[in-house]
Amino acid sequence: MMNRYENPRIPNEARVRYLDGDYQVETPGTFVRCAVTGTAIPLDELKYWSVERQEAYVDANASMKRYLETR
Repeated sequence: MMNRYENPRIPNEARVRYLDGDYQVETPGTFVRCAVTGTAIPLDELKYWSVERQEAYVDANASMKRYLETR
């Protein structure tokens, strides 16, 4: 049973602006989607993104795949 101070996090997609070495959450949410796989990435696990394309990636392989597709 939850008490009145607990607030369950309802999963919803965040809108994020990707910066060099950081990101800025423009619309609050719990996850972003990988631009290559469509996988939901929890914000606290987000490690890979492109500033130039403003896209998030689930892992280094997805990031490299997008890089190779767009060069």
